[in-house]
Amino acid sequence: MIEILIADDHTIFRDGLKQILSEEKGIAVGGEAVDGDDTLRQVRGRHWDVLVLDMSMPGRNGVALIRQLRTIRPQLPILVLSMHTQHQYAVQAIKAGASGYVTKNSLSAQLVDGIRKVARGGMFVSEAVAEKLAMQLRHPEAEAPHTRLTGREFQIFHMLIAGRKVSEIAQTLALSVKTVSTHKTRVMEKLDASSTAGLVYYAMKHRLIEADAEPDATA
Repeated sequence: MIEILIADDHTIFRDGLKQILSEEKGIAVGGEAVDGDDTLRQVRGRHWDVLVLDMSMPGRNGVALIRQLRTIRPQLPILVLSMHTQHQYAVQAIKAGASGYVTKNSLSAQLVDGIRKVARGGMFVSEAVAEKLAMQLRHPEAEAPHTRLTGREFQIFHMLIAGRKVSEIAQTLALSVKTVSTHKTRVMEKLDASSTAGLVYYAMKHRLIEADAEPDATA
């Protein structure tokens, strides 16, 4: 039996996921976590066969959370289930130690396949993500500037191009305004942008904005 911990801050989504997995033989949802701190507590508290993790929960989240989980339970398979469809999010998650990456708009069968594969010790990513990872390993000098952002920098970059203000980002991520401002400065330096509008232009140029997104360049 594959015993799963689901970590996602949306109750309705967790309920839907439990319903999907309840129909699968050999898979059981044994626990739920609502944020990063709760996830860490439950991972410390008992053995899980697979952690299905949302990267965008309140507080401690994203790549930093994956890395911390890796230090606590190095052998725990982590399957990221994210709303972000951009390949770079998947690349960041895999680099941090995740075993797989599935987007929330995927078919439920793909999620189940991913759970079974990572539980067996394998990796589960889309063909496009696998190709991107291979390209970065073979030709690191050809990487675009945004691929050299840290996990936290990329997260803040994405929030900035979505029109979020520094104070809002700080509150969402449970960071100080000063820390977020420092990250913003580093992002702008690495991407050679002089304003938030410049970051939005960079994101559009490199297709890092969701097709239905409407970024606010005036923030």
